[in-house]
Amino acid sequence: MNDTFEIAKKNIVAYFKGVRTEWGKITWPEKHQVIVETFFVVAIVFVFTVFIFITDKVLEFGIDKLESLIRTLH
Repeated sequence: MNDTFEIAKKNIVAYFKGVRTEWGKITWPEKHQVIVETFFVVAIVFVFTVFIFITDKVLEFGIDKLESLIRTLH
């Protein structure tokens, strides 16, 4: 039981040493780059949201007109 605990402890310590080593290899982006890319993501999401909203309203209008035309024909 004690051997199993010691082996597990060594494995955990070795794992976190590896994590620390890999963490040091990460290249973090500059603050300006993060701000610019965040702005572009928000802008693109906004544009697509407006596009989907307008498309939805146009299709809703068209379907309503089509339904009223069908009702008048019957």
